[in-house]
Amino acid sequence: MTEPTLHDVACNDAQGGHRMAYWQWGDAHSAHVVVCVHGLTRQGRDFDVLAQAIVARAGGDVRVVCPDVVGRGRSDWLRDPAFYQVPVYAADMVTLIAQLHGEHPIGTLDYVGTSMGGLIGFVLAGHKELPLPRPIRRFVANDVGPTVEPAAIQRIGAYVGKSGQFSSVQAAADAMWALSTTFGPHTPEQWGALSQHMVVPASERSADGAAKTASASPVGEGAWVLHYDPAIGVPLRAITPEIAAQGGAVMWSLYDAIEARTLLTRGAVSDLLSPETAAAMTQRGPRATLVEFEGVGHAPTFVDPAQVAVVTNFLFD
Repeated sequence: MTEPTLHDVACNDAQGGHRMAYWQWGDAHSAHVVVCVHGLTRQGRDFDVLAQAIVARAGGDVRVVCPDVVGRGRSDWLRDPAFYQVPVYAADMVTLIAQLHGEHPIGTLDYVGTSMGGLIGFVLAGHKELPLPRPIRRFVANDVGPTVEPAAIQRIGAYVGKSGQFSSVQAAADAMWALSTTFGPHTPEQWGALSQHMVVPASERSADGAAKTASASPVGEGAWVLHYDPAIGVPLRAITPEIAAQGGAVMWSLYDAIEARTLLTRGAVSDLLSPETAAAMTQRGPRATLVEFEGVGHAPTFVDPAQVAVVTNFLFD
């Protein structure tokens, strides 16, 4: 299986609801489901390499589901950017998992979350009152912890939603690489594969954006734009030290309640997950197993075979 299939799920919100798209790999009838959730500005095709490796390791008997979190990729944009928040995203994942379970009962539920996806995972794995059909069995938190470093929030907030237009996919890939060197070494082919799903023709986005948000600006013929709502950065830039501290306290309480076997992967030079936070995560809550990748910052992409092997070994050992 070299390409995933595209599906969607209807999610509730206070403004009439929205649609979340998701990409599916493997056997749609398998009772073993692995949900992989991306970072703030990314989308579900980030997990193409990892998903195919998971399917191969399972001998085909697994269903890997990689959503485009609302506001990204093929999913709808929210009418009010103030709702681009983890609680909304977590509620959407609960809805998605319920739909998957309704289609084919889930016997084993695993979760892989990169950065923002990991924060969503803390809610799903740590909140005992959520109506999940099965508790999460194994949880991979990729370069994120309950405490997020303020400098990283400022760095990311400085560029989210401010990219404009690109003359080609390659120009967009080059621009993204300038902001993403912390992802670690990638061959041109690897980065090109990651980048191609991050952009959309401006003509397509112009029509979609105008229908979804009044803030969308006109774009020129032949241009390319990033495949997310620029407004996803609005709540991020509104975070104050006080809000960050309160959010961290909530996330630590959720983390401490996690019972799933947990793997914490970290870029050794990450500016978002500090060594101190990572160390604390190995000593409290689920007592995560920590694996660090040298020469990588925020965040590992699970494209490198060594990174992929760490995750697949954890899921199937």
